Amino acid sequence: MIGAGQAGLAAAHAVKAAGGVPVLLEAGERSTGSWARYYESLTLFSPARYSALPGLAFDGDPERYPGRDEVVDYLARYADRLDVDVRTGFRVEKVVAGDGGFEVVSVDGERLRARRVIAASGGFGRPYRPALPGLDTFTGSVVHAADYVNPLAYRGKRVVVVGAGNSAVQIACELAADARVTLATRKPIRFARQRPLGRDVHWWWAVTGVDVVPIGRWLPKQFSTPVLDVGVYRAAVDAGRPDRRPMFTGLDGDTVTWADGSRERVDALVLATGYRPDLGYLESSGALDSGGFARHHGGLSTTHRGLGFVGLEWQRSLSSATLRGVGRDARYVVRKLAG
Repeated sequence: MIGAGQAGLAAAHAVKAAGGVPVLLEAGERSTGSWARYYESLTLFSPARYSALPGLAFDGDPERYPGRDEVVDYLARYADRLDVDVRTGFRVEKVVAGDGGFEVVSVDGERLRARRVIAASGGFGRPYRPALPGLDTFTGSVVHAADYVNPLAYRGKRVVVVGAGNSAVQIACELAADARVTLATRKPIRFARQRPLGRDVHWWWAVTGVDVVPIGRWLPKQFSTPVLDVGVYRAAVDAGRPDRRPMFTGLDGDTVTWADGSRERVDALVLATGYRPDLGYLESSGALDSGGFARHHGGLSTTHRGLGFVGLEWQRSLSSATLRGVGRDARYVVRKLAG
């Protein structure tokens, strides 16, 4: 397995349960994936009950929404209990397909042979920066949500957050307490009730089976889920803290030009514009398309026998790239690879 975050750990659990001997290759120093690098206030939108990997529940109230540090601690504990071969500091440079298997090569030149490889570096390792007009010449501060930590550096400043997803709204609302913030979006923000009829939406998805239906292959690559909200975020946006505006048409120095032609000075941009799969080590293998996305069907490579994927967004279902869903995909992929 390449990657020892939630996807790699779930895949290792599935391999071990099937009687195999998994080896996890992790570029970082801990088996916590990208979670330790996310912003401090990040909170899961799914309750702890629906956010666990196979074989280990979250401690405490199962109805609460765990924060970033809780998830980091949980993943570290999961890796310890899993008791498999985890090789940290092993950054994979390339995977070479050959007769009867693969050769995995690290950036330090170390080489490993394997009959099967699961790319589990997930869909959130490569921050996406869209080609916004004037972005390259903007003289203010520009950070991707992947590098945003907390609002301390933005107090009293004029900030534009680009994006309409859960992270964009959460970050913008947090910043709006101490800064003047605008959410710049191409379309109106879509909100969905977090607790319809008194039950968390994930309960409804579990009961109806919506969360596990294998519809991933039919979803467009730009498909996005609405912002889950108990009413707090919608109220904040409606009150103008932050305000929402159509995407700006240009940047010039430290000045933004809005769709209505008005111009104003901006101190900082936060790009909550999503991620792309971190699969660069497969570029030379032909396993990726021109956009860097995996060529696969349900997590099984359509170009290389013995190559699988776990943790990709919409890989099989709406929950494929989440803590609550990655275990199901891992079991499916491991079973298919073994067969």
